[in-house]
Amino acid sequence: LPCIAFRASPAPHGHPTWPSPANQRERGSIQHVKIYSCPLCQCYALVSGYFQKYKEFEKSVRVEEIDGVKLVKNLAVRMEEMFRRKAEATRRLVEAAEEAHHQHEDNPDLQYEYFNAVLINEVDGEGNNVELGGEFILEPNDHFNNLSVNLSLSVVQVPTNMYNKDPDIVNGVYWSEALNKVFVDNFERDPTLIWQYFGSAKGFFRQYPGVKWHPDEHGVIGFDCRNRKWYIQAATSPKDVVILVDVSGSMKGLRLTIARQTVSSILDTLGDDDFFNIIAYNQEIHYVEPCLNGTLVRADRANKDHFREHLDKLFAKGIGLLGEALTEAFTILSDFNQTGRGSVCSQAIMLVTDGATEMYDDVFERYNWPERKVRIFPYLIGRESAFADNLKWMACANKGYFSQISTLADVQENVMRYLHVMSRPKVIDHEHDTVWTEAYVDSASLSSEGQNLMTTVAMPVFSTKNETKNQGILLGVVGTDIPLQELMKLIPKHMLGIHGYAFAVTNNGYILTHPDLRPLYQEGQKRRKPNYSSVDLSEVEWEDKDGIVRKVYSLHSSVTFCQFMSPFHVGVALSRGHGKYFFRGNVSVEAGLRDLEQPDVALADEWTYCNTEEEHEHRHLTQIQAIKLFMTGRRPHLKCDRELIQEVLFDAVVTAPLEAYWTGLALNKSENSDKGVEIAFLGTRTGLSRTNLFVPADQLSNQDFLTAEDKEGVFNADHFPLWYKRAAEQVPGTFIYSIPFSTALENKSVVLASTAIQLLDDRKSPIVAAVGIQMKLEFFQRKFWTACRQVTRQQLLVQLWMENTGLFFGEVEGAVMNKLLQMGSFKRSEITLYDYQALCREYAGSSDSARMLSDVSPPDRTSSDRFKDKDITSSHFVISQRSRGKTMMVPCDTEYPAFVSERTIKETTGNIDCEGCIRSFVIQQIPSSNLFMVVVDNKCDCSSAPPVTMDPIEIMYILSKRNIDSLKCDRLKFQKDRKKPESCHPFHPEENAMECGSATRLSSPLTAALLPLIIATISR
Repeated sequence: LPCIAFRASPAPHGHPTWPSPANQRERGSIQHVKIYSCPLCQCYALVSGYFQKYKEFEKSVRVEEIDGVKLVKNLAVRMEEMFRRKAEATRRLVEAAEEAHHQHEDNPDLQYEYFNAVLINEVDGEGNNVELGGEFILEPNDHFNNLSVNLSLSVVQVPTNMYNKDPDIVNGVYWSEALNKVFVDNFERDPTLIWQYFGSAKGFFRQYPGVKWHPDEHGVIGFDCRNRKWYIQAATSPKDVVILVDVSGSMKGLRLTIARQTVSSILDTLGDDDFFNIIAYNQEIHYVEPCLNGTLVRADRANKDHFREHLDKLFAKGIGLLGEALTEAFTILSDFNQTGRGSVCSQAIMLVTDGATEMYDDVFERYNWPERKVRIFPYLIGRESAFADNLKWMACANKGYFSQISTLADVQENVMRYLHVMSRPKVIDHEHDTVWTEAYVDSASLSSEGQNLMTTVAMPVFSTKNETKNQGILLGVVGTDIPLQELMKLIPKHMLGIHGYAFAVTNNGYILTHPDLRPLYQEGQKRRKPNYSSVDLSEVEWEDKDGIVRKVYSLHSSVTFCQFMSPFHVGVALSRGHGKYFFRGNVSVEAGLRDLEQPDVALADEWTYCNTEEEHEHRHLTQIQAIKLFMTGRRPHLKCDRELIQEVLFDAVVTAPLEAYWTGLALNKSENSDKGVEIAFLGTRTGLSRTNLFVPADQLSNQDFLTAEDKEGVFNADHFPLWYKRAAEQVPGTFIYSIPFSTALENKSVVLASTAIQLLDDRKSPIVAAVGIQMKLEFFQRKFWTACRQVTRQQLLVQLWMENTGLFFGEVEGAVMNKLLQMGSFKRSEITLYDYQALCREYAGSSDSARMLSDVSPPDRTSSDRFKDKDITSSHFVISQRSRGKTMMVPCDTEYPAFVSERTIKETTGNIDCEGCIRSFVIQQIPSSNLFMVVVDNKCDCSSAPPVTMDPIEIMYILSKRNIDSLKCDRLKFQKDRKKPESCHPFHPEENAMECGSATRLSSPLTAALLPLIIATISR
């Protein structure tokens, strides 16, 4: 709510000068408004020439309605082509890795020096290179977030808990050296590639380009590639899993601790395409989450964390009745599979126990034989081996794998072994399924300048040796990262319009890219939100009763068009009204290039006019240089958007007169003698901008404005500048005045004024540009003060609230704002705005009700995106300091109000009873602006009136213990619609089921019992 607010104070002689209600309209507000509007006419003088120039081209342009279906289909095609190129690079790595392994013969005595990612360039006390270190040339590279890298070689990282020179590691590193050549070749073919890598099933990780890794403060690197989602998704098919945990009396102490860690590690290996449940058993069956009795839940991060919290509540007592637990697990898997809501692919039971007194063949015969669709993976906890035979028999008889875990250090490696078994069918089928991950923040970018979201394309690598074919040996997974910024460059932003946008979601409905996805705790911070990679589309979009899609925390409505593409779904949202139309102009190439190369012209950095990234020889070109080479035919092979370029050239010609016009104003000292106006700027629908400085750059009050640091003020890949969007939301010719929130917090004291330019006087005419100025706040206030003195016939002292600049009016004048709401001059929006990605500060040891809102910026840091036809207000979150105790940030949902001004009411006067003292006020719209002038009588103290704030309020779902359980249960049970992965490899008839564990050998009686079952199964 941009307001010019001031108080009327008594005159020096003590006589009040406030006009009476009968004549205050005549003497005060109207005259103030009329005269105050005149000084602001200077804004119009700065842009009037632009209006005239566009009028000259009215008859030579045509307006077209945007075809949303065609637009989204074309976008999908372009994205699929980009994905195809990345997948081809990954496939070349697969082929090279499999060939290198095929030619290699393992040598347990092999000695081989390789570049260890942690040890490179390290020296000992005598200055000599340490073993596995060596000199490794590293140079900063802006393509890799300015990290120092080696573009010729890769490095190898080995988890801290593994031996660097283990024979399996050394042999794997040796044959995978063949990937170096392919890494380099891939990067030469496609310079847009970033990290390429091979994650070995043995645990090591080969990464290109080579970069040095640094341990944490404890000297540990916890990274294990086999725990990463890209590895798990590529190595195995989707699966339904039931984890059985023995909590009988014999599991007390260390065994139960190891069991908890084993279950937690199993959860680490489950991804968003998997479903699971955990059952604890002794003489009874105990669901770890009682709410999920008899069902499975998706293995997303929130659900896995929820179950981990319950693991600490397990305690051991009684006797263990494994038969009943197995029966329950088989029943769940069968029933859930029949609903079609799970993975509808692989199934497994993970058994975590310290022993089994029998083989329970009657249970398996009833539920699993002869098909053996459910694999059994027993984990024997402890050093005792008395029951190892029974457990290993279960694994072998059900196509599983037996492992024994004696210590906490054994957990990780033993849990990982089941992945090799689950991958066997895929390996034997030799199906190199391509998988794509959800969006995530690269750890490397968090430690450097950027915080780029990316996705990974990955493929499994198999052993192709004939002698191991039926064993289905997984060698590892290769992958490459794709910054989502590269996807966004494909979006035709000029066709989407000012408020339009594009988005993509995964098969599970999680956002891959969306302008409202906020993965970090706060802009500029490097801490990721816990569930940032699994934000559902429904958390930022909703469909109202008219079928109109709206952003959750915006009042803008739009029409959305969606298209499935492999591997994601892509959609575009076009705003209603002028956002549905586009216009085309035409000028000569020579004229356009001449005006495009003027010094005051710039193009949007994050828009793609010409793709200069795909060829190394083009990477040094600016967009304007590339356009010139392409349009003059000197580089015909450059990939450029000819349609967009033609419109850019048109805009360059039309806006060219502004440079001379602004220069003339700058030379005319009388127009801006006190240098109150600092910058004039213009932006067009094609991302072209022009700027003119009226003061030296080092004297600007806000030097970040219109620079890359000012994310809100420049054209970005997913939005137009904020001043452009604000102007477009009002009637063309109306100036929008605002104080940038970023500068208000830093007290840079500037005011922006901008207005939109419409091509034709027609509702269907698109907004073609926006133009405006930046002025000093002091200059703006002085102009107002001058106007006030010109009309003040009595002695009226006006106090401008400079200290409150940028605050929401209701926070400063709660009594007046409440009265305006009662009178209908303002009203609360009928649409409540929500933020489902919010974070709240929770104090350690406090209850849920003791939370307070965090200092995270609101989803939309300005009021701009909430304006639509009417003025809607906003402000920053207000942070209270209630405790100095330890706090933590936790995800929460918030709602907050929006206020709409009733534009048909031009002027309002009113009286407020402040404890017997009558306080008068008047508020009136200032014509051709979004400003209101507010005059308030200062003789009464109304500070006791409650403020009206825009502070978000946490949605407290928790009312009682019973409601807590009910609501949490509903959330856990709720299964969103999803598209199941197309590939599924649950089992293969050629599997070698005898490869089922190596801790002990089966005794002769148990082997004799197992062989008939295997023979009978094979004969089928």
